Amino acid sequence: MTATTLDPKTALVVIDLQKGIVGLPTAHPADDIVAKSATLAEAFRAKGLPVVLVRVTGGAPGRVDGSPSSQKPAADWADIVAEVGRREGDIVVTKQQWGAFYGTDLDLQLRRNGVTQVVLTGIATSIGVESTARGAHEHGYNVTVVTDAVTDMDADAHRNSIEKIFPRLGETDTTEAIVKLLG
Repeated sequence: MTATTLDPKTALVVIDLQKGIVGLPTAHPADDIVAKSATLAEAFRAKGLPVVLVRVTGGAPGRVDGSPSSQKPAADWADIVAEVGRREGDIVVTKQQWGAFYGTDLDLQLRRNGVTQVVLTGIATSIGVESTARGAHEHGYNVTVVTDAVTDMDADAHRNSIEKIFPRLGETDTTEAIVKLLG
């Protein structure tokens, strides 16, 4: 479903566009995802709407088959990329798991700002973006995923999220369409 409207208090939530993640091999060029997210961030800021920059600095405990790398990440691994960069008034959320809601104050920050809808961008579509979309849906927010501003390390996982999961959680559309809806 294409995006039909944006609520008067909509927040842009940019997921994991940080140095250590944008450098990973992705299904779509990470530079394009960063550029489109930066375009959206500037458009939201120009309208006085909240921009949330989410970064991940750890992982949830538990045994998994696909274990994380044993290499220590670079010191700037969790730094938000300069193109999106933090501006005065932006909200920064640091998470320790895939989704941006669990274990963070994201819901509190959004509610304090009167937000009723979130627009999501970032990397990885099937991990951080999908988990955050599910959390937003469960918390009662209207959810919109910007399909040309998300990518994944796995093209099939990306496609599954775009085609099968996101339409069940909210609306999807392009960067151009969201900017147009912002007016």
